[in-house]
Amino acid sequence: MTEDCYQKLAEHLDRLPGGFVSTDPGDALRLLKRLFTPEEAALALYLTIEREEARSIAERAGLPLAETEQSLAEMARKGVIFSVHPKDGPPLYHAVPFIFGIYDFQVNRLTAELLQELDDFIHTRKLRRESIQQIRTIPVGKSIKPHLEVLPYEQVDKLIYAENYFAVAPCICRRRKRLMGGGCDAPEESCLMFGEWAEFYVRDGRARPIDRSEVSEILARADAANLVLQSNNSQKSVFLCSCCGCCCGVLKTLQKHPTPSKIVASAFIATLTPEACQRCWTCLDRCQMQARSKEEDHIVLNLDRCIGCGLCVTTCPGGASTLRRRTDTEHSRIPINMDATWREIMQGQASGKDAVK
Repeated sequence: MTEDCYQKLAEHLDRLPGGFVSTDPGDALRLLKRLFTPEEAALALYLTIEREEARSIAERAGLPLAETEQSLAEMARKGVIFSVHPKDGPPLYHAVPFIFGIYDFQVNRLTAELLQELDDFIHTRKLRRESIQQIRTIPVGKSIKPHLEVLPYEQVDKLIYAENYFAVAPCICRRRKRLMGGGCDAPEESCLMFGEWAEFYVRDGRARPIDRSEVSEILARADAANLVLQSNNSQKSVFLCSCCGCCCGVLKTLQKHPTPSKIVASAFIATLTPEACQRCWTCLDRCQMQARSKEEDHIVLNLDRCIGCGLCVTTCPGGASTLRRRTDTEHSRIPINMDATWREIMQGQASGKDAVK
């Protein structure tokens, strides 16, 4: 019976965005057993991506309300589900995908055993080709020039000023790599959370609250450390990660793809004016996608590998590197919020448009 509830939970999580399929099913089940008690695994089957009170979930699961409330609060504390605490009502709970959800929420729970089980699963996990990406690349603020047509949710400064509550958390990818004896020297405390996600992270000690001025300082450090800004793929952002190509799973996946530009969610792409290049070669180190190469005494730009992060622009002394807006056919529409993004992905899965690869 216990094994059966974990198998059902794996299937349940696989129906969420990102999926939960492994070439070795044993890796998936061992990870779930580390994260969920049998009772929690059974209860998690009754959660969807829609926000609900404990009372509704208890009724559907056929469990006493007090017991369900206690279990849901503990599951949120452990980071295997998400909770929102409205000021004028009871807490609301909903399921979250493994990636950009459960995995990220484990940042302060990385024991040696969990690290090993995460590593085993990540290396055997099958990726899902989805109708819309969960995450998108945001250009570094200073790379956006006045002549560019930019929507508010495409510009990091406007995105930040649309929010009122901020938090910063450690990057779980860099922390995981360092705890396993690898990683890099990029800043670890660099993942920004906004609004309800910031409240969730702060409530259970995953992050600390910060003000808008410190957000700007963190973004400046990220630019100096050659980090790519990646947000959830919706007009209202709930997180903004500062990612390195050596630790971040998303960037590492893009690096392995022959044409990252064609699969990334990004509204911009780089341009190069060769005659303005001062041959400082800084952009070669800044680019996380190897979209630039040195041939004899000049830079060659491979647009198939550019994800439009703007890192090549902010340190180009001659202005040879700039960004241009992609055409409407070159990038996808952006849903209004993260819940809408998740719903659209799940609709694609249900219709058979998305596939495991």
